[in-house]
Amino acid sequence: MSSSLSQAVVLVTGATGGIGSALVPLLAQAGAHLVLAARREDPLSTLAEKAVSLGAASGLGIPADVTDYSQVEALVNQTLQRHGRIDVLINLAGAGILKPAPQITPADLEQMLAVNLKGSFYTSQLAANAMREQKSGHILNFPGILGRHPMAMAAAYCAAKFGVVGFSKCMADELKRFGVRFTLFYFGGIDSPFWDPISLKVQRDKMLSPATAAEAIRFILTLPANAVPNEVVLQPESHQFL
Repeated sequence: MSSSLSQAVVLVTGATGGIGSALVPLLAQAGAHLVLAARREDPLSTLAEKAVSLGAASGLGIPADVTDYSQVEALVNQTLQRHGRIDVLINLAGAGILKPAPQITPADLEQMLAVNLKGSFYTSQLAANAMREQKSGHILNFPGILGRHPMAMAAAYCAAKFGVVGFSKCMADELKRFGVRFTLFYFGGIDSPFWDPISLKVQRDKMLSPATAAEAIRFILTLPANAVPNEVVLQPESHQFL
C-alpha cells in the first residue's frame, strides 16, 4: 500500500468507541473506503454516515461482536465481497476490568480473554488470510501499556493484552514475507468510555485524549510502505512506565 490512505480499504473494529470515534473522521478525510464494526447498530450507522459526509470514498457499518468467530468471519467476508481486498485492519474493540486478583471471577477472566484476546486474534487471523493472498496489508493491534508493563489490579486484563503481543509477533514473523505488516500500540491511559465502568480512582483529566491517540494512528498509516513501525509507545507525561 502506498503512503496515502486515499482509496485504501480500512476495516475498523470497536469503531464507535473513544479512539474509534476520533479516528474515523481522520480516515474519512484521507479518502479511505471505511468498513466500521461495533456491537451497537445505531451509533455505527451514524458514524458511517458521518464518514461519508467527511469525504470517505465509501462508508459501511456492520454490526459485529468480535468474540463470536462466525460474526468476525461474516464481517471479513462482507468486506471482501464489497471491496475485494483489505488494506488495513485496526483492532480497537476492547474492554477492561481492574480488581485484585483474588476477586477476579471466572466470568471476569472469560470476558477479558474473549474481547481483548480472542476478538483480536480472530480478526487478525481472518484479515491476514486475505492480506497474504494479496501480498500486502497492515494490521494494527492495541495491547496498551498494560500489554507491556504489568500493574497491580490488572491480572486478567494483562493476561489478555500480553497474549495480544504474543500472537501479533508470531503472526508478523510468519507473514512478513507476504508483505503483511503488524504494528502494536502501547498507549498509556486514554480518557475514553473504557474507564466508565471501572471503580478504580483515576485522574482522567491527565490522560491522553482520544484525538491524540487517533492522530498517532493516522501518522503511522501514512508512513511509506517500506517503513515498518513494529511498536509505538505513547503515554501521558503524568504517568509513565519506563
